[in-house]
Amino acid sequence: MTMIEILLIAIALAIDCFTVSIAAGVTARRVIWKPMILMTLAFGIFQGGMTAIGYFGMDLLAHWIETFDHWLAFILLCYLGFNMISTIWNKEESTNIDLLALHNIPTLAVATSIDALAVGISLACVGFRWSYVIVIALVSSLATIIGLGIGIKAGQRIPFHVEPIGGIVLIGIGVKILIEHLS
Repeated sequence: MTMIEILLIAIALAIDCFTVSIAAGVTARRVIWKPMILMTLAFGIFQGGMTAIGYFGMDLLAHWIETFDHWLAFILLCYLGFNMISTIWNKEESTNIDLLALHNIPTLAVATSIDALAVGISLACVGFRWSYVIVIALVSSLATIIGLGIGIKAGQRIPFHVEPIGGIVLIGIGVKILIEHLS
């Protein structure tokens, strides 16, 4: 497999990270260093790590994991998305779902990296190199940084609370993952 092919795979995997980080940036509307750095690291580590787990676990767990991984991602993203949408009915600002809350970042990292598990399984068929994992992790981290930046700029220009829009985006990603795996 060429490095260009791996780069294209990494970009495809990073799209979910990019989209979720835009939603996080829009709702934050400003730079919040600690959770944003943690999100960047978590998304990269989970994308790369799930690729490696998929490769090494192919013989042991591949069939079992493939039966429910898409449902797990769908449920996690819909849970967070519906909680964000529910802010429409709850007037208290403090109850808004914060995608940058430290307890939400691991959930988002797992949900956005489920596809990387399948990529790792497929790499077992064509050959595996640690450089592939590193490229996937770095591209996902870079996509997260760019998405956060775009989201912050957009959030500063939007004069209303956008948490429900972010929730719809998360649910949309969950539905996309589910449809891709069921079809």
